[in-house]
Amino acid sequence: MAVRSIFRGVGRYLPERVLSNEELSKTVDTSDSWIRERTGIGQRHIAAEGETTSDLAYAAALSALKDADMDAQEIDLIIMATTTPDYTFPATATLVQERLGIRHGAAFDIQAVCSGFIYAVKLADSMIRTESAKNVLVIGAETFSRILDWEDRGTCVLFGDGAGAFIFSAQEVDETDINRKGVLNTFIRSDGRFRELLYVDGGPSTTQTVGHVRMIGNQVFRHAVRDISQAMETCANEAGIPVSEIDWFVPHQANQRILNGVAKQLKINPEQVISTVEWHANTSAASVPLAFAHAKVDGRIKAGDLVMLEAFGGGFTWGAALIRL
Repeated sequence: MAVRSIFRGVGRYLPERVLSNEELSKTVDTSDSWIRERTGIGQRHIAAEGETTSDLAYAAALSALKDADMDAQEIDLIIMATTTPDYTFPATATLVQERLGIRHGAAFDIQAVCSGFIYAVKLADSMIRTESAKNVLVIGAETFSRILDWEDRGTCVLFGDGAGAFIFSAQEVDETDINRKGVLNTFIRSDGRFRELLYVDGGPSTTQTVGHVRMIGNQVFRHAVRDISQAMETCANEAGIPVSEIDWFVPHQANQRILNGVAKQLKINPEQVISTVEWHANTSAASVPLAFAHAKVDGRIKAGDLVMLEAFGGGFTWGAALIRL
C-alpha cells in the first residue's frame, strides 16, 4: 500500500458577460466566420469591471468543495495557477485562502501560463505522495482580458476569462491494482528558447507595466501539436497504459485546429476529445479544469474513467497528467 492522490471533486466559474464574435467584429477588423474557421471559437466570457482573478478563483473553489462534499477547513494546501494575479504580491492563492476562512496550511501561486494547471496538478500530487499535504485545492484562474491588446485581432479574439478547480486527497492504494484510482502519472516540460513566439511585452522589472499578449500564431501551432502529442504519449507510456485504453482526453482549449491535429497524430477518436473552445475560448490556466467540469456535469466523464489532461503554453511550457477517477 502507498499514499496516492485521489480526485475528489471539480468546480468552475465563468463571468456573466459573454462577448460574441459578432460583437467583437464591431470594434476589431474581423468576423464570426474568420474567427471560427481559424480557431473554432464562437464566444468568450469577460470579467466585469472590478471582478478580479481571486473572485473567479473563489467561486470555482466553492463549486469544487460542494462537488467533493468537503468543508474548506479540510483543505491544507492551495496551489493556484495564474498569469493574471490580483497583485504582483501577495499570491492570489492567499487571498482565496483568506476568503475561505482557512487559517492553517499553505497557499501559493505558480506561473506556467496555459500549462499552469498541469504543473499545479503535478506539484499537488508530489506533495500528497510525500505526505506533506492531505487535501489539496488546485485552481486555475485567469482574467486574461486584462492583458489583451483589443486592437490586435491576432490575439484578442482568442482569449477569455474563467476559473476551474480540482480537489485531491491522500488515500492509501494498492499499487499492484491495475484499475487503481488517482493520479497515475504526470509529465511536464519547458523550453525557454521559444519565448518570443508567445509572451507579454511588459513586467515589473522590465517595463514596470502589465503589458499585452504577443504571439506568432503559426509557429506556436506547429510546436503545440508536436509537443502535446509527445507529452501525452510519454505520460501514458511511463504509466504503462496504452493511449488506446484512455477514455477521455481533456486538452488545453487554445484552438480547435490544435485539438484536431493532436487527435489525428495520436489516432484518437475525436469524440473522446473534450472541447469547449467554442464557448469559452482560451482561458489559459483555467481551460483544462473548465473543460473537465463541463464534461463531468454533462455526464460524459464519470467514476472509473481514465482521463488524460494536457496543456501547452508560453515559455514554451507543456505537460500532461493521467488520472483514473
